[in-house]
Amino acid sequence: MTEQKPVTQAAAQKVPALPDAQTVTEVQHYTDRLFRFRCTRPASLRFRSGEFVMIGLMGDPHPETGKQKPLLRAYSIASPAWDEELEFYSIKVQDGPLTSKLQHLKEGDEIILRPKPVGTLVHDALLPGKRLWFFATGTGIAPFASLIREPETYERYDQIILTHTCREVAELTYGRELVESVRADEMLAEVIGENFADKLVYYPTTTREESPKMGRVTDLLRSGEIFRDLGIEGISAETDRAMVCGSMGLNTDLKEILEGFGLKEGANSEPAEYVVEKAFVG
Repeated sequence: MTEQKPVTQAAAQKVPALPDAQTVTEVQHYTDRLFRFRCTRPASLRFRSGEFVMIGLMGDPHPETGKQKPLLRAYSIASPAWDEELEFYSIKVQDGPLTSKLQHLKEGDEIILRPKPVGTLVHDALLPGKRLWFFATGTGIAPFASLIREPETYERYDQIILTHTCREVAELTYGRELVESVRADEMLAEVIGENFADKLVYYPTTTREESPKMGRVTDLLRSGEIFRDLGIEGISAETDRAMVCGSMGLNTDLKEILEGFGLKEGANSEPAEYVVEKAFVG
């Protein structure tokens, strides 16, 4: 009878199949183009609400060598800095190298997560102000999903306006449910104050399917319709701050509009009146 070797603690633990592996804990699909998922958070990961990390999966084996390389993309962390897990909101691209695989994630699967958060959509990149605008299209709402669950947002500003523009009504579901959950969050109410959610204004619009508010947010800003809807005089460099996350076209147009109101673009190293997430495309 051969002697049994004692099992060490390290050997008893599950060895991750992927480098920097984290385990998927929840997956929810909204449309054939949009889904979100949550995963475990590395104990050492520290980030500021609004930042992004590189996440991904292993690519297909090379036809000749059989070797696999990680497929990584920048994803905004949709959960706030205080959350014990990480949340991501993603588009599905059928022939996309990563999202074509990522959309099939199930609870218990593993993803690669490089724990080096960066990004410009953070409070430190803005000068103090009274009103904060979040301008998002599509999955560009992800960093703002983090920031509207962050107590610091409500401590810094008297009003927070979340605009979200999508093509169809179903694509607004994630944002709508998010805002509803924030308004009903008893823990946030306890930390920030009972009426904190009164500061949060949600302004969803669609560009294709009929909805209560139609139009691109850029057109609504240029015409002044958004200001009339919200009972606001306009945007001023003295009081207003803005964060932008969307398609390259939206980013370019909003930079022009915000600078027309006298706002200057800021950065972590030099805070100003508005910031744009340059890493986001889609």
